[in-house]
Amino acid sequence: MTISQARQGNSTTSVLGRRLGAELLRLRTTAGLTQPQAAKVLSASTAKIAKMEGGWVPVRDPDIRALCELYGVNDPGIVGSLLELARVDRERRKAKGWWDEYTIPGVMQEYIALESAATTIKAWQPAFIPGLLQTPDYVRALRGNPAAQATKSPGSDEEFVAARLARRRRLSEEPLLSLRLVIYEAALRNFPGGAATSEGQINELMRMADLPNLSLRIFPFSAGTHPGLHGSFNILSFATPGAMDVVYVEAPFAERWVEGGEATAAYDELFERIAERSLDERESVSFLHNLRKGL
Repeated sequence: MTISQARQGNSTTSVLGRRLGAELLRLRTTAGLTQPQAAKVLSASTAKIAKMEGGWVPVRDPDIRALCELYGVNDPGIVGSLLELARVDRERRKAKGWWDEYTIPGVMQEYIALESAATTIKAWQPAFIPGLLQTPDYVRALRGNPAAQATKSPGSDEEFVAARLARRRRLSEEPLLSLRLVIYEAALRNFPGGAATSEGQINELMRMADLPNLSLRIFPFSAGTHPGLHGSFNILSFATPGAMDVVYVEAPFAERWVEGGEATAAYDELFERIAERSLDERESVSFLHNLRKGL
């Protein structure tokens, strides 16, 4: 779903709400039941079921349990994942986070809010250093690049740098985010700002690679081509990885959320294929070390 599709009039859905609603819809249709039948078990209107399945309203735990019982869903893992997703969605809808202190566009603000709630993120980046690992000089150079002006977000450069650095709290504050990154070699050969930013950024990558909750791998040119070269994507998990994942896909002038189970599974499979063909973690650090020596 594109970001613009998340609004109807003055109402706004949430990414997690849509993901939860899609799963409730899938379970209902698999059970061969209608919205009026689901509404009856909740003593609610059909309109409420439609809003729940569309992600327009937060969903209460008792409603999830009642619907799962009606749909014949008894697997504790499935029910637990639905409850966890609903809990995180409710918290995200009402929460005020550090990001509210900065001028951040709605699309990225929604992503940062979800990043702050995620337990695991898998990210593939073919063109740039991933945001959570960017140095201030790299961010400034990226913001100052003429090619970036058309898609540049509002706010001053220093405010943007401060917001980017604030995101790193997820890597050092409890509960720690588990982060798996794969970076294409091209992103390490074409630094914005050139030599002025490259050494510091490579040093930072090597330092961050030592974090116990971070896995950093490099996809070298020698590994050939693959479908991932079409663009970057981030897979966010909020409970057990794979259970209720959402995928953030970014491209020039457009961002979208992939919220369907089969579609998110396809992205997860693609990420694992990319990671499998990449250098392992030790080899990746050696690659960075050699790259730094050649500067």
